Amino acid sequence: MNNKKIMIVEDDIGIREMTQKYLVKKGYKVVAVENGDQALEKIRSTPPDLILLDIELPGQDGFEICKEIRKELMAPIIFLSVRRGTIDKVKCFELGGDDYITKPFQFAELEARIKANLRRYPKRSNSNIIKYDELEIHLDSYTCYLNNQLVNLSVKEMELLIHLAKYPNQVWSHEQLYDQIWELDSTSDISTVKVHISRLRSKLEKNQAKPKFIKTVRGFGYKFSGEAKSLI
Repeated sequence: MNNKKIMIVEDDIGIREMTQKYLVKKGYKVVAVENGDQALEKIRSTPPDLILLDIELPGQDGFEICKEIRKELMAPIIFLSVRRGTIDKVKCFELGGDDYITKPFQFAELEARIKANLRRYPKRSNSNIIKYDELEIHLDSYTCYLNNQLVNLSVKEMELLIHLAKYPNQVWSHEQLYDQIWELDSTSDISTVKVHISRLRSKLEKNQAKPKFIKTVRGFGYKFSGEAKSLI
C-alpha cells in the first residue's frame, strides 16, 4: 500500500475530483484544495510528499504559491497547466518547480511523473550539516544557507548540490551527473545538467565568471571545490 501523501491544488472541481479519485485508487493519500491559501494552511499542518499545482488559480496564481511553498517546504512540485509555452515552463523551474505537465493529461502519465519525482527525492540523513566556508548544507532539513540566509533551491538543484558537495574536488562528467541525479527520466535530457549547474551558480556564487564552489573542468565536466570545514 502506498503511504505517500499527494496534495492537489486545482480550482477546476472536475479535474480535482477525478485526479483525487484516480490517485486514491492507486493507493496514495490525497489532500485536495481549490486555492493557494488552503494549500499553504494544509502544508503547515500536514506537509505532503508531493504537490500537484495548477497555475491559473483564483487569487494568487500557481507561480506565487510556489514561491510561498518553497519558503516552508522542500517537496517535489509538479505544475499542471493548459499553457504550452516555453516561457511558462522556464518560469516554473526558475521558481523551484520540478516538473510540468500540460492539460488535458493522461492519468497514467501523471502517475509516472509522480513516481519519477518521488524516486528522485533523496532520503534524508539524521542531523548532518556539510559546511564550506559561508555555505551550509543541512541534510536533515534538506535546506541550504549562504551567509546564514536560506537559499531557495528546487529538489533537483538541492540533490545535485548535495551530490557534488559530498565528493569535493572529484570531477564529474555531464553524463555521470545525469545518471546520478536524473536516472532514466525520459522527460529530461543531458542538457538539463548544464541548466541546473547554471541555476546553482546564480544562487550560490558571487562571481559566476569565477565560481568559488562549483567549477568547470574544461573538456570533462564539473567539480565542487573546497575542503569541508565541518561534518556534524
